[in-house]
Amino acid sequence: MKLSVKLNLSPLRLVAALLFATGFAAAQAEALPKVIRIGVASPAVGDNIYTTGSIGIAHHKHLIEDEFAKDGVTVEWYFYKGAGPAVNEALSNKQLDFAFQGDLPSIIGRASGLKTRYLFPTDSRQNLYVAVPPDSTIQSVKDLAGKRVALSKGTNAQLPTNRLLDANGLTERDVKIVNLENATAQQALATRDIDGVFGGFEYLKFRNKGQARIVFSSAQDPRFSRRSGFLVTEEFLKEYPQATVRVAKGILRAARWASDEANRDQVFELWSKMGNPADVYREDFLGFPLRVRLNPLLDPFILQRYKEAVADSFKYKLTRKQFDAEQWIYPTVLNTALKELELENYWTPTDSSGKPTSVKTLASR
Repeated sequence: MKLSVKLNLSPLRLVAALLFATGFAAAQAEALPKVIRIGVASPAVGDNIYTTGSIGIAHHKHLIEDEFAKDGVTVEWYFYKGAGPAVNEALSNKQLDFAFQGDLPSIIGRASGLKTRYLFPTDSRQNLYVAVPPDSTIQSVKDLAGKRVALSKGTNAQLPTNRLLDANGLTERDVKIVNLENATAQQALATRDIDGVFGGFEYLKFRNKGQARIVFSSAQDPRFSRRSGFLVTEEFLKEYPQATVRVAKGILRAARWASDEANRDQVFELWSKMGNPADVYREDFLGFPLRVRLNPLLDPFILQRYKEAVADSFKYKLTRKQFDAEQWIYPTVLNTALKELELENYWTPTDSSGKPTSVKTLASR
């Protein structure tokens, strides 16, 4: 038996009804937020605000603002001196829609109940350095036992630091860890109030000035490297999926430009506005093509690193519970943005050990 339903509408009313229905659908599809709020786990520097990585390029070139220029959408940037932990606090207070932060703080946030989704990496192989005063007797990581060493806890330096100590038969308890944010740690090292520090490339500048000596660099062993990524709140993603893709496109345009070796000097000069000389970046990136360090793909390398990070965060008692990293990662946004930008084959996927591979990246879901 076939059921039929007749609409008792005049042709004029029928057209009006169809126009209303299609117009409503279009309005729903094109709905945009009035404001997009992006938090960066890095402090503001100088009159102009800069940060490193592809997110810094996107900010400097106004690529996200340009994406929404015709829509009247305001893009607000928030830079946090307190790094990842401060970004988590802002997310908890619903003050942000997107966040750029290291792996550990993003994992701590998720494990603590923050409803975020991981979109893609922005720098997958940041180096970890151990710096000491130039005349220190410390020659290796093992010599840190019993010494006062600074570490910005809750940032992406903590996990590789724990792994590095572990590999040298030490724990945080064997070292007198002093929890200092980056700028304070630099001052403490210069005044010799600490015996050493676990930190980033900025300590190459101290070494070049004769104010520090580097006793370890993860460039020697990428197992101890750091990484950062881009996240979105589940609430924003659910309400504005198209806008989320457009934000991603702004950052991927930046990553595409910054991954071009022809732009290497320009990239480092822009980043130098954060207060570190371009030569520091040249050394930090030595041996790494830009297209490798700034690779945004959700490939086996990134998946394995985040699985390990979730497990190690629990192992070192930095989180109280574990979660499925693969379910937290949301590849649909990246895959859609890459397709729309025709960048699907620009970056090369890497296997779990970091070597180039033909293995595909995570499929959309």
